[in-house]
Amino acid sequence: MSPGYDALNRGYDAVNPIVVDALSVEFIAGGSGRRVIDSLSLTVASGETFGLVGPSGCGKSTLLRVLGGVNRNWAGSIRLMGEALAPGERFRGALRRAVQMVFQDPYASLHPSHTVERTLLEPLQVNGVSDARARMIQALEEVSLESSTARYYPHQLSGGQRQRVAIARSLLLRPTVLLLDEPTSALDLSVQAEILNLLNRVKAAHPMTLVFVSHDPDVIAHMCDRAAVMHAGRIERILGRDELN
Repeated sequence: MSPGYDALNRGYDAVNPIVVDALSVEFIAGGSGRRVIDSLSLTVASGETFGLVGPSGCGKSTLLRVLGGVNRNWAGSIRLMGEALAPGERFRGALRRAVQMVFQDPYASLHPSHTVERTLLEPLQVNGVSDARARMIQALEEVSLESSTARYYPHQLSGGQRQRVAIARSLLLRPTVLLLDEPTSALDLSVQAEILNLLNRVKAAHPMTLVFVSHDPDVIAHMCDRAAVMHAGRIERILGRDELN
């Protein structure tokens, strides 16, 4: 195990909401396996924006999907908010609400047959939020969308508007950890800047820990306090704030 791993995990004190040790992920195809994450260890501190940067296929999005509970086929040790995860198990209870994810393609992540209103109200109603409609309108306002946006379907919105809706949905349950998988790469450059600035405003209003995946070093430098440079499923080095500038 990594030096200091046991010390980090003896009782959660909110300092390190993400602790990963010796994580490995293999994809099986045609009877053979390909290791996309290879004995990776990582600690992310509370309140920081941590970047994962590297070329396509280096494992950064796979790592994010493991942390978000989307990919449950892994080996190693993961603790989120002090709770030990088990391979193959779905997130439940408070953990399911505390960890939210924003995907690269906002159109693919929104149900094409659901209005924005239904998309945003359903998670609130499932979780028993009493003021669901007021919370929905607040979430839209937080991402600079008019409340009238609620009546539209995804195909009636621009790419930037769709990504704002996806971000609003991720914020509904007031997550502790927000995972962002290339959230601006499918957008025009001018819209990219708007979304990045929006994310910084949202974090300032609702303190949380962000893990931000990008292949663009400039985006990582703009957004992150620290970043891991990944290659072939491993972390090659960790860059501090001064090194990102």
